[in-house]
Amino acid sequence: MRESRKAHANIRLETESLGPEKHRSDCLGISQEHRQNAGATIPMTSSPQRLSVGGCCPALTEIDGAETYFRGLSRTLQHLPHPAIDEVARVLLQTYQEHRAVFLFGNGGSAALASHLACDLGKGTAVNGTGRFRVLSLTDNVPLMTAWANDSRYEDIFAEQIRNFIQPGDVAFAISGGGNSPNVLNGLQVGREAGAYNIGLTGYQGGKMKALCDLCVVVPSENMQVIEDLHLSISHCVFSVVRNQISQLASAAPAHACDS
Repeated sequence: MRESRKAHANIRLETESLGPEKHRSDCLGISQEHRQNAGATIPMTSSPQRLSVGGCCPALTEIDGAETYFRGLSRTLQHLPHPAIDEVARVLLQTYQEHRAVFLFGNGGSAALASHLACDLGKGTAVNGTGRFRVLSLTDNVPLMTAWANDSRYEDIFAEQIRNFIQPGDVAFAISGGGNSPNVLNGLQVGREAGAYNIGLTGYQGGKMKALCDLCVVVPSENMQVIEDLHLSISHCVFSVVRNQISQLASAAPAHACDS
């Protein structure tokens, strides 16, 4: 069981066939700091493809119909970093088992996804009388967000909420299409200072978010709509894996253990 965010970072992905260290970490969407602090080893489930970010999806100005859009979406889908996505699911399951909390946040479409994933994890994992997932979207309290934006500054709307709740070992889960939104970065910084484990979900080349995350999943595209499409797919994948694991744990546990 973990006592601090360091326990979450005990991971080293075996990717020796992919070339230089920097290239491997960029493809997987796992931060260099995260890899340097790694201790244990988990097996790779697949080998990420080498590609330039944005090279597998047409630019917004090149999309002239459904066929072009979905062809680009399909190509990007083939290059998602599956090991990093699987690791997000593992971390969230561990967080649930340790009765820690997850705080999700983002702007615009990412704010909607933060609420969506919080809903899925909070309700959808309540199976077979299991304990409840402690998860909260920081985008849902509009009065609180606007109060901080008006009385302080918009860049602090997530950071100040995180200060109210975050504990060492909790998860700060940031969603940002480009990875450079100041309020998202500030939220991650506060999470890091408090001893949280930072997860990022982004696109393009990861932006500044990557440096603040212990684990960052980067969708390899420069088309924001495709990035957001696949962010939703990734969140559904992660939720499905976590729900399945919780259901299996509940089925294997004695009946009285589910009442706690």
